Amino acid sequence: MDDKILNAAKEKAIAGERLNFDEILALYRENDLIFLGRAAKLMKERKTGKNVFYKVNRHINLTNVCRSNCPLCAFQCLSGDKRAFTLELPEVEKILQDFKNVKNLSEIHIVGALHPDKNFDYYLNAVKLVRKNFPEVEINAFTPVEIVHFANISGKSFEEVLIELKNAGVNSLPGGGAEIFSERVRKIICPKKATAPEWLEVMKIAHRLNFKTNASMMYGHIETIEERIEHLLELRKLQDETGGFKSMLLFPFHPANTELGREYNLRGPGSHENLKMLALSRITLDNFERFKAFWIMLSMPVAELALSFGADDLDGTIGEEKIIHAAGASEAGFITPEKLNRIISAVGYNPVSE
Repeated sequence: MDDKILNAAKEKAIAGERLNFDEILALYRENDLIFLGRAAKLMKERKTGKNVFYKVNRHINLTNVCRSNCPLCAFQCLSGDKRAFTLELPEVEKILQDFKNVKNLSEIHIVGALHPDKNFDYYLNAVKLVRKNFPEVEINAFTPVEIVHFANISGKSFEEVLIELKNAGVNSLPGGGAEIFSERVRKIICPKKATAPEWLEVMKIAHRLNFKTNASMMYGHIETIEERIEHLLELRKLQDETGGFKSMLLFPFHPANTELGREYNLRGPGSHENLKMLALSRITLDNFERFKAFWIMLSMPVAELALSFGADDLDGTIGEEKIIHAAGASEAGFITPEKLNRIISAVGYNPVSE
């Protein structure tokens, strides 16, 4: 390891200055978790002070029937599979009626699979139904992968799809589906779904249309450390251009029940690696304000620790969630605002419910 590069990287990280590829790699390879946590916490507090955010939110997964059959995914299945489900609009209505019992609900999160038979109107009508029942709630719906799918099945451009969704009531886009931007990796883990350039293009257009969006990276499968860094730098580059990303999420790969996990005998990253990647990503993405610790994927104890490693957002109360649990996540799908407040306060931060 080049000491000159490492020393420069450490000085920049503490000062909050921009790191280059070699400096990021040097920090990763040194493996000093305490230093990374200290630098990331400083970066977090420069951005959002002593505040840690969360939403009172609920998830709706519309379907798990998918045309892509990605090896990385445990959620998807083919039509006719005994696990297959697709919510019709009356079923969505029933779920929404249950949501009306949720005190201070601020967000409804909608994602699913790429159904081979449902047309774009199905998704538009689901959004319109949510907006009819909840005129003021933020609708955070459909990843760029889903937007590409909607464009393909409707013959519309990405921009036309996004405008129609916006008119129907969508306020913001989740950041899923980015996985790793490396073409080498995507050919193996998700060969039939949106490409990295398509994902980035959808986000670029969404930012121009004033959607709030998240960004993400899924790591801990067959990618290299260099490919992780290249992914982060692509996100940083787009954020420099548009400023449209609100939050960053890191998704540690859960291999259970996945074809990819079985074929490559993967175990997924551990807590040390998860905290290390969170801190390193926070330092690298100097132009991002928020970093989420997605507690369903990390586990709540690790998410709590993540608040000292650069995270400033615990996402939300969530409720029922199917995608991550299908891959073996063991954390319960619901947490109360009161418990989130206690966790955040115990770390010495101020809980902020949005």
